[in-house]
Amino acid sequence: MAEVVVTTKGAKRIRRGHLWIYRSDVIAVEAEGGDVVSVVDEVRNFVGMAFYSAASEISLRIFTTKKETVDEGFWRRRIAAAISRRDSLRATSDAYRLINSESDLIPSLIVDRYAGTLVIQTLSQGTERLKDTFVEILKEVCSPSSVIERNDVRVREKESLELRAGLIYGNLPNEMTIEHDGIRFLVEPLSGQKTGSFLDQRENHFAVRDHVWGRGLDCFTFNGGFALNMAKQCSEVLAVDISEEAVRISEINARLNNITNVRFRAGNVFDELRELEKKGERFDSIVLDPPAFVKGRAALRSAARGYKEINLRAMKLLGEGGVLVTCSCSFHFSEEMFIQTIEEAARDAKKKVKLIEKRGQSLDHPVLLGMPESQYLKCLILRVID
Repeated sequence: MAEVVVTTKGAKRIRRGHLWIYRSDVIAVEAEGGDVVSVVDEVRNFVGMAFYSAASEISLRIFTTKKETVDEGFWRRRIAAAISRRDSLRATSDAYRLINSESDLIPSLIVDRYAGTLVIQTLSQGTERLKDTFVEILKEVCSPSSVIERNDVRVREKESLELRAGLIYGNLPNEMTIEHDGIRFLVEPLSGQKTGSFLDQRENHFAVRDHVWGRGLDCFTFNGGFALNMAKQCSEVLAVDISEEAVRISEINARLNNITNVRFRAGNVFDELRELEKKGERFDSIVLDPPAFVKGRAALRSAARGYKEINLRAMKLLGEGGVLVTCSCSFHFSEEMFIQTIEEAARDAKKKVKLIEKRGQSLDHPVLLGMPESQYLKCLILRVID
């Protein structure tokens, strides 16, 4: 097996629980991009086994710290174990993540289930080389009707991999319906966001039913995930998204579920919030689920302004007892920063706000302790008390 020697610093990073070694900590390489390699430190103590990338700044993605035989049987056991950990999710949904990359100890591999279709992403040179093996194992373990790849994400460019999306196995479904806890959604697996939907918010969609009431507003609605769940408890809901296509899909989803108390509108949320305030509109429940405002540390200051702006505007639209569900999916914008920004928005809005619940990504998107990058989604549920 090919071998890579890393610095003491890089080895310590792995021994503390992380799974990545950066190019600056690689001393010597006897491998090609995509190889499975043995990793040793400067005094040749074993560190782990990893995928090696010849292109990315993340040179090594560790998948085991034991000396093991890495063959098809190894990957079959890893994949089967990850899938079995999702068995309990079948009771509430037929769409969820089966394999969550580093958190399931198969770094850079993502597999999502949408009813009978599996969507796969191989995001490094290592998993790309093993893609055919992974697909064969998934066919054996899951018996899907089709397997699709959504390898059209920009992170693959950092691995010098081409971007592509298409059918790997079975018949290509242009669209399908999935169900989350009794609510049906249209999914277009080759054109939707991420692998077709935002599965990491699924349980937060359910959670709002326990808190929202009265007149509701859902901002950045995407496919109506929050709005349609709000509709079960609110008298009426206005849902806004800048994408006319997202609004079209949301309206289809409302019809699929015979939900008639939600209105969908295409518009810029920042402008819509200002206009609603100017008109003197008031809401009892508001959800803010914006796209990531932070793509890197350099954008933290502008992101903080964006988060503060939308939360300030939302709080001004809420009266006493009003509920605000506010989210951030930006990894670089920490929970501490997020809460501080909400506090500043509340002060400027002259509102007293209490935190009811802190939530994160769904159970099928587990967090690997020691690897903070695996924890990115923040969801705060708040109530205005005066």
